[in-house]
Amino acid sequence: MQPKAYVPGVAVLLTALLAGCTGSDESGSSDDNRPGTTTAAPAAPPGRYRTLPEPCGAVSQGALDALLPGIKQLRDAEQRETAYEGEATQTFDTDRRVGCRWKVESTVATDHLFVDFERVVSYDSAVSDADKAAEIYAAKLAAADLPEPSATESDSGDSGDSGDSGDSGDSGDSKKDSKKPDGEDEAGASGDPKPSESATEPASGSSSSPDSPGSSDSADSSPSASGTPAELQPRTLDDLSDGGFLNDVLSTAQQRTVTVVFRTSNVIVTIEYAEQPTSAAVVPDSKEMQDRARNLAARLAESFDE
Repeated sequence: MQPKAYVPGVAVLLTALLAGCTGSDESGSSDDNRPGTTTAAPAAPPGRYRTLPEPCGAVSQGALDALLPGIKQLRDAEQRETAYEGEATQTFDTDRRVGCRWKVESTVATDHLFVDFERVVSYDSAVSDADKAAEIYAAKLAAADLPEPSATESDSGDSGDSGDSGDSGDSGDSKKDSKKPDGEDEAGASGDPKPSESATEPASGSSSSPDSPGSSDSADSSPSASGTPAELQPRTLDDLSDGGFLNDVLSTAQQRTVTVVFRTSNVIVTIEYAEQPTSAAVVPDSKEMQDRARNLAARLAESFDE
């Protein structure tokens, strides 16, 4: 009778063991699935802008009239129309970078204007397009090697709401200028009496031409000279979109080039406005040229927000 009692006991034991093994497999399977449930870090957001404006159409005719005074002196209608149209710069990818140049010669000066739009794309999923653009902009700012603000500029900046000079004044002027309609009135943005025609026209654009003989004291007229007002020195423009800066260089050939660079999200805009008088005795007016370049920068920045 004992063998008959033993067999059922073995069967019960085997059933328990099988049940335990099955539970162990299910538990192990659950553990194996856990690593697959980890969530990857979310990719950085794409840039705000996916396309770029048509560069030669980005500057209105009224703005060109103010920036390039000699354009109105062109008597030939076809030649004047060509001057307004500008010349698009060559690029391998118009979705990433576009630009346009204008050049107008007159009896008193040669005017140049160059506008460049660069759309930045980050190939690092952890870095957004806007952050990558900020890095590129910071590198451009460092390369410009702007002078340290003068004591006068620093003092005026600490004075709070004072708008007479320094960064505070620049901010006010920029905001006020940005509301002005395009046209010849841009030439009077500074509020000062309009200078002579030769003092309101620009020179070579993005690439400087070789220096030619000029006045020996031309370097004293550079914005970096000690006698230059603080508000006209090369400086940052914190009130322009997501940040910008202005550089002003006067060569020994009396060629003045004003450059404004600013960033709006993942797009970097560069404006180069230059004047080369036909007479070496004429020094292009720094304030007039800076005001015109800043007016254009403000209008371009506003166009991105429309």
